[in-house]
Amino acid sequence: MKKVKILSLVIAVILLFSSCAKSAPAVKINKDEFKTNYTFVFCHGLSGWGSYDKQNKFLPYWGMRTGNLMEYLNSQGFNCVAASVAPHGSAWDRACELYAQLSGSVVDYGKEHSKRCKHERFGTDYSKKPLIEKWDSENKINLLGHSFGGVTVRLLAELMANGSEAEIKATDSEDISPLFTGGKADYINSITALASPHNGTTAYDIDPDEDAGSKSQNRLSEIMAKANSPKSDGRADYDYANYDMLIDNALEINRRIETLENVYYFSVPCNSSVKQKDGTYLPDESKTESMFVRSSILMGKLKETTPKGFEINEKWFMNDGLVNTVSALAPFESPQKEYEEGNVSRGEWNIMPIYDGDHMSLQGGLTKKNDVKEFYLKHLSMINSLN
Repeated sequence: MKKVKILSLVIAVILLFSSCAKSAPAVKINKDEFKTNYTFVFCHGLSGWGSYDKQNKFLPYWGMRTGNLMEYLNSQGFNCVAASVAPHGSAWDRACELYAQLSGSVVDYGKEHSKRCKHERFGTDYSKKPLIEKWDSENKINLLGHSFGGVTVRLLAELMANGSEAEIKATDSEDISPLFTGGKADYINSITALASPHNGTTAYDIDPDEDAGSKSQNRLSEIMAKANSPKSDGRADYDYANYDMLIDNALEINRRIETLENVYYFSVPCNSSVKQKDGTYLPDESKTESMFVRSSILMGKLKETTPKGFEINEKWFMNDGLVNTVSALAPFESPQKEYEEGNVSRGEWNIMPIYDGDHMSLQGGLTKKNDVKEFYLKHLSMINSLN
């Protein structure tokens, strides 16, 4: 909790500075073309927050200083809600929390998982204040996850569809959460991953002592790093978001997540870096938040081999300041293609055009204000128009 307050303080300081926002022209919505209008559930990334969190009232994660995006989209006829999952929790813990908020139940992290990871099995009770009223095969949802939220919603879909063999083996049938029994793939209509590190990010592999950027940028990066490092509560060191976003670990998660044949998949990669003559990339500082400048410089030239032998080469140089663009395209081994209007199929990733902005641009930006209303109106309308 203290770390979240530190992040809020950092944000409050940053808000003293501003730049011009991109204004979004009005978008005409043709609701006659809609085939569905399921609820859109937005899930934040690392160190983020949602509608259950107090800070969302004065600085909404979705919209930031451009205004509350959920309220705006709802005013346009969509039904949108913003989840609040553990800011630094593992993809597993966050998926369990998201399920409880959607189903109106007590968070159950699983008997096997909680014992192995050394933390309490049960968490917050959302039965009196669920995120949505009804959720089943007739009342499906569309999931949107920003950054680590993309991994969170993918894992939720996997558990809904296929359950967890480990939890089924460890838990009596009358005691197990419905999340872990599977058979509910048809509860989800679509998944959209926004600037998500599907395959991990080299931001966690850069040398923190390497000189890059100004002293003020380096200091801000240090503050953000501290805010992103939770105080240990005794749980296993692999039960955190930071662990899941390391490349080897992210690739292992991918091997456990199936691309479901009945779900529409979309990914929106971002880029705020520019290719140099020597092949490396540097951040465009007119588009990149100062807190990401240092990491962008280092990511734009990092080559290495991971502990498990995965090669990081020049394909990983392009980035949005926190996530490598190649990692945000789609999980490497999954069925995928470039998005084509009018040619969208379930069971494969539709890769949208690379969005011109840094890692926070699809939230609405912070000092680099970016009005994303038009983007989401178009994207949500497109999803509603699918059969």
